[in-house]
Amino acid sequence: MLQALTEELLDECKECWQRFLKMRETNTSPDFFADVKPHANLYHEKLLAWKSEVDIWIDQEKPKYIHKIQIQNAVDAMDQLIVQSFYQKTSKKRLYQSIQSVTYTLENLQRILQKDDSDDQ
Repeated sequence: MLQALTEELLDECKECWQRFLKMRETNTSPDFFADVKPHANLYHEKLLAWKSEVDIWIDQEKPKYIHKIQIQNAVDAMDQLIVQSFYQKTSKKRLYQSIQSVTYTLENLQRILQKDDSDDQ
């Protein structure tokens, strides 16, 4: 469950960047209530579920390189970048850096989870 949700969030990070570039290229603005809000709400729920799962995992496994504050920061940043990715006026550099930061945390967690799985076998 945790690995699948982590993978889905990684995919959404990539999708956010592509969405942002498309909005800039086509010079379009989204309808907040029809496009942005439903998408942001969907991923907000997924982020809360993911954070809950990771917090439980951290309490059980006590990993060296993943901490609850990192997870909270990733959730906060991703909540923002999902919304920002719909708007072409968003700073390209700032959005890119936010996506990179969240992606790093997600990939780091993914590596540790995969290592744990291979250790169990």
